[in-house]
Amino acid sequence: MPARRVGLRYDLIEEIGFGGMGSVWRGYDTVLDREIAVKTIRFAQIHSETDAAEFAERFRREARITARIRHHGVPQVYDAVLDAGLSEVYLVMELVEGAATLRSYLIAGQPLPVEWAVAVAAQIATTLSYAHALPVVHRDLKPDNVLVTPNGTVKVIDFGIAALLEPGTPKLTMTGAFLGSAAYMSPEQASGDKVTPRTDLYALGCILYETLCGRPVFEGTVPAVLHQHAGTAPTPPRALRADLPDELDRLVTELLAKRPEERPGDAAAVYERLLPLLPAPGAVIAPDREPPADVPDPTIVFRRPNAPLRIAETAPAPRFQGSLPATAPVNGDVLEQRLRRHVDEYRGLLADGRALQAADVLSGIVEPAGRAFGTGSPRVLELRLDVALARFVGREFRRARAEFDALAAAFARANGFGDELTMQCRKFAADCRVELGELTEALSDMRALLADVRAVSGDAGETALELRLSLGLLLALMRRREEAFDVLDALYDDLLLVRGGDDGLTVEVAEALARFGDDEPPASGSDSADRFVN
Repeated sequence: MPARRVGLRYDLIEEIGFGGMGSVWRGYDTVLDREIAVKTIRFAQIHSETDAAEFAERFRREARITARIRHHGVPQVYDAVLDAGLSEVYLVMELVEGAATLRSYLIAGQPLPVEWAVAVAAQIATTLSYAHALPVVHRDLKPDNVLVTPNGTVKVIDFGIAALLEPGTPKLTMTGAFLGSAAYMSPEQASGDKVTPRTDLYALGCILYETLCGRPVFEGTVPAVLHQHAGTAPTPPRALRADLPDELDRLVTELLAKRPEERPGDAAAVYERLLPLLPAPGAVIAPDREPPADVPDPTIVFRRPNAPLRIAETAPAPRFQGSLPATAPVNGDVLEQRLRRHVDEYRGLLADGRALQAADVLSGIVEPAGRAFGTGSPRVLELRLDVALARFVGREFRRARAEFDALAAAFARANGFGDELTMQCRKFAADCRVELGELTEALSDMRALLADVRAVSGDAGETALELRLSLGLLLALMRRREEAFDVLDALYDDLLLVRGGDDGLTVEVAEALARFGDDEPPASGSDSADRFVN
């Protein structure tokens, strides 16, 4: 099915989350050709004009509040739409790739490593400090509203029920609604008293307690839990986990104080008390204190601050949107229909200049096609080639290079090293390396490819001629001027003989040679000399 579009430019691809206020979709901005998250309102919960107005106001407030918190710990807001008839109400936000909620790492009875829990709490405290400075109180801080990304960065989401602590700002509560979650609700919030930034600190204490002890502060029915928050002292963390440092035990206990004034002064003070418990820059975590397998490491932020991006880890795993489960049988007729639909949508998106979205759409059919036809079948390989070409056009050169390398090997296995598609993939992989600044590797690849092309089709075939031009331009880019001139001069002579002086490729080489500034250049009318760098 074609993607649902909102706001004339945002395509909704797949629902990735939902809650009381609405749904969150992975989508595409068709103007900027980038992935986004779109949070839409859930109209099924609106039963009256009053409810509609309340929802609309809360939604507008979320957009403005979240946009004002300028910190990487809160997903960035790109756009917000709220029309008069409430037919379209949504936020367009940064898509946090590969993140999972903190809740997904909390398993009853299994405490997390101390460094892991402290690193998550410190990042939350930093984010809260930016929000509280506005001032904004989250009011619903809980593991479900904390994301942990694959690189260990923590993000706090859903400020939709936050209350601005500014004069004249109305307190928003839907009739009958119970804001906040019982397991993380402060005593003052449960009793309807005024919330302050220290309300969020209580919730942070509940989160830290649960990550360290493997169980919530209080358990039971909602009324029982609220009653305990109001008047029951929690079991000290060290009574449940003897290896906790004294200072951490004291901090958690103070965060869970019944009276707000007995809690730490602010989120910055919490961070300062967590800081000595965090691993120092360059520290190595002992094997017995490492996070569980397949769990991101939030200590990386502190052990390697401002570390460079690890290139090998930048490409997310391919998403096969709408694909069948690996164990599901594949119906041939249904698959053929899906193939045609995906290919048609791919072509339309490419024609519209939305190359990255086109790549994503077509990749959604690769996995089921592989199960039906075989992963090494020509049909599947050509689908993968179309995906790689779209990524190349969309300037996702690193992901495209990896796919071209893999495809070159696959086509060579199927058809031999002299196969045209094998050669094309090798050429595109080399072009990707040029764009990525991997010039030495690109030069080696291009020379090896040219030697193979010459062995198959000679020196004057179309592929060989284009490769010789690319080789000359690459040598010039690397400031190897004499070699570049020799390659391009010989190529120009051959082009005059084979194609004549008016051929487009001949003109392009002539303009490149003219950049050397030696003799009078041959006549030229092409703009492609801009590709040459001296």
